[in-house]
This record gives sequence, structure tokens and C-alpha cells, in this order.
Amino acid sequence: MTHENPVLADVIRSGFAESRHRGAIVITGPDGSLLHQAGAVDVPIFPRSSNKPMQAVAMVSSGLDLEGELLALAAASHAGEDFHVAGAQKILAGAGLTEDALHCPPDLPGDEDAKLAVLLAGGEKRRLYMNCSGKHSAMLATCVAAGWDTATYTDPGHPLQVEVKRTIERLTGEQITLPPGVDACGAPVFAVSLTGVARAFSALVTSEPGSRERKVADAMRANPKWTSGSKRPDREIVEAVPGLLLKSGAEGVQGFALADGRAVAIKVDDGDAARRVRIPATVAALRALGVEVPVPDELGRPLLYGGGRVVGEVRISLPF
Repeated sequence: MTHENPVLADVIRSGFAESRHRGAIVITGPDGSLLHQAGAVDVPIFPRSSNKPMQAVAMVSSGLDLEGELLALAAASHAGEDFHVAGAQKILAGAGLTEDALHCPPDLPGDEDAKLAVLLAGGEKRRLYMNCSGKHSAMLATCVAAGWDTATYTDPGHPLQVEVKRTIERLTGEQITLPPGVDACGAPVFAVSLTGVARAFSALVTSEPGSRERKVADAMRANPKWTSGSKRPDREIVEAVPGLLLKSGAEGVQGFALADGRAVAIKVDDGDAARRVRIPATVAALRALGVEVPVPDELGRPLLYGGGRVVGEVRISLPF
């Protein structure tokens, strides 16, 4: 896939281009039409956590009864801060379950301060600290509400995962033809194209108020620190752009939609090695669409340091 895709970012150190990151990007209109595309935007990828808003819609459709912050947490890749952990516990308790029911692996908090606090207190990895514990807690709560088995909720053939697949197909407008993968959290992950991801994000924000799609989109937009973390750049961008729905995914994936239905999906070829590209490419794409993004300069242009001083930058060059 790398050879087909254009360069999205150059890493410039002391005037020398020492690295380049290739990827694909697509922009769709409110009606799903292609406005801009570059690279392999029509081949299946694993959107990873960019699928979470669609998974949350499937849960709501199946009986999940959450609102506001807790519904945002159901679609989150959270940082393991205290309020994230407490929120996941509340979802589980509401379903009469405990942390032991979770299938996501134990982990330490992603937030550095939260991680340090756990380690200094002699704590260990827990399933609730894992960044997908909000989603898994909500999946379990959905199973309880629907009367489904909770012990097998991550199996691809489980009724919940069948509904997730059906929902993703409906929102992306694509039929899923490849076998599901296993996400890092242990849940199934379904492959669709970048164009499908963009169209799904557009559908979420343009659905009728009160619909299950808008319920999820509105909860995420109103509570960005619950979908990511209080110190993450994702939160800063959502708070800076009114009406923006944004959800990142592992391996260099980003999906977002403006309130008017224009949507963008990005996949950086070198995946998590290119975390420094995902956020500045998002800022660049928003500005290319004429959107003001009042965030710190370094979110749009990460700086490189040498000997404690600035010696370069990550320079985004969108191919359109």
C-alpha cells in the first residue's frame, strides 16, 4: 500500500528531510460525494478505534441506555484518568456486573500522571485502566439489557457483534467481505475503506436530532475529555471547532466530520510509528476546508528538538 500513497508529511531536521510519512486521505461531502481523495481510499483497512462511534450506535440500537458523559465513554479511547475509571465502573454497576466481566486486557493508565499515581501507590495493571474499558463496559451493559450472554460478548458470532457489523455496513454504505480481525482490546474489528469511514462520520452528524446516530455524535462532541482525555490534543481540537466529531484509531487512522456533514478519513501507512502525523494532518485538513482551528501552533506543526532547542519540524503537505 505504501508505494501507492502520497507523502503526507516530511520530517525536517536542521534543514534535512530525514523521514517521510506516506498515507491516504479522503474528504466527502454531506451527501457522501467525493470532494478530494489521494492514495488508496477505496481498499479495506481496519479503522481500529475510529469504529467506536459506530459500535456505540449499535449498542444504543440494541438497548444500551446511557446518556452524556457515559455514552461518550462508551465510544472512547480514554486515558485511564480517575473519572474514566469511575465512569466505567458506574456502567458496569448499572448492569449488575463487576470488572471481572471485562474481556479487555489489564493495562496501566495512558495518562502519565494517572499512571505515576498508580505506580507510586503500589498499584498494578487493571482491566478498567485499559483505554477501551468504557466500550467493553458498555458492550456488557448492552448484553444485559438485551438478554444476551455476557461471557461470549467479544465473539464475532455473538448477537452484539452481528449488530455491530450490520451497523457499520449501514453507516459506511459498504458490505464487509473480509473476516473480522481482533482489536488490541480483544473485540472484533471490521475492515472497511477510508471512504466508508468518512461517509459513516458524516452520517452520524447529519442524522435527525434524537436519532441513535445523533445521540452518540452529540454525546461525544459535548464530552471530548471523556472520549480521549483531559490532556490530549484530540480534546483540544474538538473544543476548538464547534460541532466537530472526531475519533482517532490505532495505526495512524483518523476520522472526523464537521457539523455540516463534510467528513475526512486519514490512514498513515506506517501506523503508530507516525502518531506525530495524525493530529497535524487533522489540523491541516480542517484548515484546508476553511475551518478556523484556534489551537497551539505545535499541534499543527510539531517541532523537533536537538540539544534542548528547536532544530526542525514535521511539515504536513496534503496532496490536493
